[in-house]
Amino acid sequence: MDIRFVAGFAVITTDPARDKGLFVETLGLPLHPPVSVPDSEYVYSEDVVGAKHFGVWPLAEAAQTCFGQQTWPDTHRVPQATIEFEVDDVEAAAQELVERGYRPVHAARTEPWKQVVARFQAADGLLVGLCFTPWMHEG
Repeated sequence: MDIRFVAGFAVITTDPARDKGLFVETLGLPLHPPVSVPDSEYVYSEDVVGAKHFGVWPLAEAAQTCFGQQTWPDTHRVPQATIEFEVDDVEAAAQELVERGYRPVHAARTEPWKQVVARFQAADGLLVGLCFTPWMHEG
């Protein structure tokens, strides 16, 4: 598998307001909500030095994205973070993991924000995304 770079990392939180306080007010990170999703409690930045994308993702929104429901299912460990690895071909990379015995949380698909991603879960619950992020290849 040819990993190009770490496309993103996000803390997954059950208390978005408190963790926003830690990362924005206390640590001073320039995190902001996505303009394209006005009701989201997700905050992120592509301006944190050393990170292409850093975010604080509410668990309810992660559950909605992964499973189409507001609660994380009992069939999967509750994640505390997600990391996404940029690849050229998400479907081929995901198939490689499936062939090695890893079960996808969901197959490769295009998210509303135009990123193609397939998600898996590590033994401790970490969400692992294989993705293609178009705007990270522009310019």
